[in-house]
Amino acid sequence: MPRKITPQSRIEPSFEKTRSKSAKRTVADERVAGKSAPAKRRKKPASKARKPKARNGRSRLGRAFRSLIYWSFVLAIWGGIAIAGVVAYYGARMPSAATWSIPDRPPNVKIVSVRGEVMANRGATGGEAVLLGDMSPYIPQAVIAIEDRRFYSHFGVDPIGLARAMVANVSAGRMVQGGSTLTQQLAKNLFLSPERTIERKVQEVLLSLWLEHKFAKDQILEMYLNRVFFGSGAYGVEAASRRYFRKPARDVTLAEAALLAGLLKAPSRLSPARNPKGAEERAQVVLAAMREHGVVSDREIATALTSPQIRAKSYWTGSENYVADMVMKRLPDLVGPVTEDLVVDTTIDFHLQREAEKALRASLEANGAKLAVSQGALVSVDGTGAVRALIGGREYATSQFDRATEAKRQPGSAFKPFVYAAALEQGRTPLSVRNDAPVRIGKWTPENYDGKYRGAVTLSDALTFSLNTVAAQLAMEVGPKTVVQTARRLGIEADMKANASIALGTSEVTLMELTAAYAPFMNGGYKATPHVIRRVSTQDGKVLYENTYDNPPRVIDPLVAAMMNQMLVRVVSEGTGKKAGLDGWMAAGKTGTSQSFRDALFVGYTANLATGVWFGNDNGAPMKKVTGGALPAQTWKTFMQAAHKGLPAVRLPLAGPVPPVSIGGSSIAEDDPVAGLMRDLIPIPLSRDSTGATGDSPLVPPADVGVSPQPGGNAPRTTLLDILMGN
Repeated sequence: MPRKITPQSRIEPSFEKTRSKSAKRTVADERVAGKSAPAKRRKKPASKARKPKARNGRSRLGRAFRSLIYWSFVLAIWGGIAIAGVVAYYGARMPSAATWSIPDRPPNVKIVSVRGEVMANRGATGGEAVLLGDMSPYIPQAVIAIEDRRFYSHFGVDPIGLARAMVANVSAGRMVQGGSTLTQQLAKNLFLSPERTIERKVQEVLLSLWLEHKFAKDQILEMYLNRVFFGSGAYGVEAASRRYFRKPARDVTLAEAALLAGLLKAPSRLSPARNPKGAEERAQVVLAAMREHGVVSDREIATALTSPQIRAKSYWTGSENYVADMVMKRLPDLVGPVTEDLVVDTTIDFHLQREAEKALRASLEANGAKLAVSQGALVSVDGTGAVRALIGGREYATSQFDRATEAKRQPGSAFKPFVYAAALEQGRTPLSVRNDAPVRIGKWTPENYDGKYRGAVTLSDALTFSLNTVAAQLAMEVGPKTVVQTARRLGIEADMKANASIALGTSEVTLMELTAAYAPFMNGGYKATPHVIRRVSTQDGKVLYENTYDNPPRVIDPLVAAMMNQMLVRVVSEGTGKKAGLDGWMAAGKTGTSQSFRDALFVGYTANLATGVWFGNDNGAPMKKVTGGALPAQTWKTFMQAAHKGLPAVRLPLAGPVPPVSIGGSSIAEDDPVAGLMRDLIPIPLSRDSTGATGDSPLVPPADVGVSPQPGGNAPRTTLLDILMGN
């Protein structure tokens, strides 16, 4: 029976395929009976509420991360634009790159001995530039290992090294590392001031990029090593190695190279002349860096670590520096301002220089304290006046004052040979007789050193035993002005007072001029102008100056020179200078002692060298009875014995002139050695030339040689012996 449909049970059509899930859920829910339906509705919404919250959290983190990346990118862009702007701004303030060029290195003056050994370098750098291949390979290895390990791989700026330095500095809370490359350091040294500003740093980077583009790596490294400051006034590896090790850069050892590289961190503070312990500790850090860098082996490191600690003087040391200072004072007068690297060839024999330094120091160390003498000086010249050795003081590192050329002191009796030479020029001979007795000259009464008087004595005896009374008489006989003229002609340039006391050496002179003034006696009467510079040339060999002392004038009659030699030989053989006697060599000389023992000198010569030695104190304090015949004569002998070792003995000219000794040659021996004093006194015709042969044109001495006696009571006294000798 058909079901009756009522309005309450009417079913509306539905489309299952198009009904939404929510509709299905609603119909189903409506069909569920009981209290479980409301429970389900409470449970499901709670479950569904947690899932949207998780998704929202992850979404916020993602959005924040994306935002961070975005703004970092934006900031990086703007930072790059800002940096580019700063670089462009400061770069625009620099000159055009087309005009950039490497500035000339400050000129250096290399001073070498007569045999070419480098004695010193002078100039703003303190040393010459050397090629990379001419220096020890340990030097560039050590510098790269400690300063810039990626030098050969970066483009002038090292980002890795810069980042590492920043991290190290931040971790330490202070500046412990620098991020500058060697190229940047070179750019700073070449072009920029040391101030730390943004502008300077930007310019440094730009210049570094230019250097890397313009030059090869080895060229940059070479320029750096030749210009960087190593402390104690030394710029460049050559200057530093000579300053601290007294050797050229090519001979530097591994340990020494490590020390040099370590100085770059703080050259003034770590200089071994100031802080040897600090320099050594830093050198060990460099060695460790070299081993880590793989440029040296463990065995080499072990050897280097056992090397003795390097200690350098607080100042340039070595007596050759007195010579270098003298060269630099005289150089501008010869070549003008120094604008390029120069080489100065000197007359110094380095062997003789070392022997002189050793002899002087030994005397002072052995006798200085007990004899109250603190300083000394020595000058040695050859027959042309060329300075072969010069010691200006006990130790150059402690005092740079040159007592050989700058200090003027009273020579005492060492001045007497000029008085006797003036007397011989007026006709007297070594056998002329004078009375050694008390004498009064105005208010002055000269006395002999020993207080004794000997009566009638020959001039030879008077000079041999340095009798003051006879010297004073001779000075008054020939006239003090004549004595001054004779001394000046022979080489004394200092101001001299023409009074009676000049006979005893009261006028102050330098040791250099006093020594050179003795040389005409040993070379047969020729002027011996003291000089130390032989030649000045540029680095490429262009000669700017060469001395002209090859043909010196004759300043004293050869017979007078021969007679002076006869008397001065006696001073050494039997007089006040006996302690200066040489084994196997004829030597002549004269002692000198000033008042109160303030100065003690001995000036003597052989046929090869004339040498003067002085001892005293800078403040003029008296010594403990040091005379010229004691410490100075002994030191003179020590030096001259070493200087003549192995050379054939040569006699002094006793009967005629010989040419002066040339720098590179040996002395010319006497063809006719005299047998006795009377034979020595045979007059030699003035027409003899410098070789001893008779010429058609006689050599005319200067007009004031052999001048007539001064009028008005200064005529010489003629003795019977004078008449017998034909004088």
